[in-house]
Amino acid sequence: MGPHAAVLAFPTLDDLYAQHRPRALAIARRIVGDTDDAEDVVQDVFLRLSRQPPGLDGRATWTTWLHRVMVNSSINWLRARRRRERLTHAPQETVSPEAHAMGTQMQRHFHEALEEVNPQQRQVLYLREVRGLGSAEIARLLRIPEGTVKSALHRGRQRALTVMEERGQRP
Repeated sequence: MGPHAAVLAFPTLDDLYAQHRPRALAIARRIVGDTDDAEDVVQDVFLRLSRQPPGLDGRATWTTWLHRVMVNSSINWLRARRRRERLTHAPQETVSPEAHAMGTQMQRHFHEALEEVNPQQRQVLYLREVRGLGSAEIARLLRIPEGTVKSALHRGRQRALTVMEERGQRP
C-alpha cells in the first residue's frame, strides 16, 4: 500500500452499538412488550454479533440487516418465554415421596451417564433435555447443522442409556 492510499475506517462494534441501540431497543420493545425483556434481546443480538460479525454481501444495508435480526430475535424470545411459562404453569400432579425420590435418582443417574458421552453429544443432550431447547435453537446456538443436532441427540441418548443399563440403572 503506497503512502497516499486511503485507509478505510470501519466502525467498531461499540460504535455500532452506541449508534443503533435505540433503534434496536425500540424494535424489540414493540414486539416483546417490556423494556427489560427488550434490553435482554438487544444485548443477546449484539453479543452474538461480537462473536460472529455478519457477512453482509451488499444486498442489504447494516440497518436493514439489524432490523431483520432484531425482529427475528424478538419473536424467538417470545416463543422461548411461552415455552418457559408452559413449563412453570403446568398443572402439578401430586407426587408421592417415593416417586419424587425415584425421579431425583434417575436425574442423578442421567447426569452421571452424560459424563460418558462425547462432548458434542453431551452438550446437545444438555441443551435439549435439561434446558428444553429445540433442535433448531440448538443448531443456531452451537452453529452446527440441525441434522447434526438430531444425530447427536440420537447417538447421545443411546450412549447414555447404554451406560445406565451397564451400571444397572434402569431408565
